[in-house]
Amino acid sequence: MTLFEQHGYHGVSVNEIVKACGTSKGGFYHHFSSKDELLFVIHDYFISYVLTNAQEAISESTHPAEKMQKIIQSFVKVFDLYQPHISVFYQESIYLKPPYVEAILKKRKLYKEIIFSVIEEGIEKGVFRSELPVEITGMSILGMVNWSYKWYKRDGGMTIDEIGDIYIDLILHALLKDK
Repeated sequence: MTLFEQHGYHGVSVNEIVKACGTSKGGFYHHFSSKDELLFVIHDYFISYVLTNAQEAISESTHPAEKMQKIIQSFVKVFDLYQPHISVFYQESIYLKPPYVEAILKKRKLYKEIIFSVIEEGIEKGVFRSELPVEITGMSILGMVNWSYKWYKRDGGMTIDEIGDIYIDLILHALLKDK
């Protein structure tokens, strides 16, 4: 991870990865078919985290606002837990081969659909404002939170939980009918 952060995807060879990890080329290729697969796995760690947590929020909560709160909490937390993964992925994702891009897009689409479904449910139950278009609202939430990777610093003025609380406050105050 650190090698990709420092030198970029094309600036690092499999030999350098193997050396930094203290393994062998055989060990590397036992776990990954290529450097491309490693880049895919880097993304898969953090998208799987948010996807799993969003699915848990859906199954564990009955109220749309509670579901949204839990989804946003885990979404924001990913930028602290997987900060190097996210930085490397966004800087280097243009180099992914089509099968990996397709797998990533499938999970991203599923995550987006979860966000949209919670908004739709909130509107249907009369909890969220009906005049807000679901797609624009959902994409706004995704865009706002995703942009955190550009500016969030662990040693910044606020913890990731404090930042998460601000996002939840902003999002729920925008969505809720009765404030």
